[in-house]
Amino acid sequence: MPSRPFFYRESHGIRVTVRPRFVPAQSLPAAGRFVFAYFVRIENVGAQAVQLRSRRWLIHDALGDDVEVVGDGVVGQQPTLPPGTVYEYSSFCVLGASSGYMEGHYTFVRADGSVFDAQIPRFELAAPA
Repeated sequence: MPSRPFFYRESHGIRVTVRPRFVPAQSLPAAGRFVFAYFVRIENVGAQAVQLRSRRWLIHDALGDDVEVVGDGVVGQQPTLPPGTVYEYSSFCVLGASSGYMEGHYTFVRADGSVFDAQIPRFELAAPA
């Protein structure tokens, strides 16, 4: 089984790793529906506890369609991560084209009350040819 690509980025003491995959069983290519799952690992490599408060995703497909998704937390959660801990979740998106990409940021609050954005790496979405 080939390994799936993964993408990671570290900023402000937060390491975000994303591993996307195409979901053929949920997709209908003839109807312009391409479903992609993505698995996210958020690791606090900083010195203070942080709480994930919100997210902002930019989703772009090869047809030039852009969607912005903004909301509280991730998958209904606003997890707190002490230093050295990890939070993982999975989600999905639907594109109208067989390829595209996603990127964005998570907004966190540190234990000292400071607010910062941790960058989510741009990751490619591509259905097999």
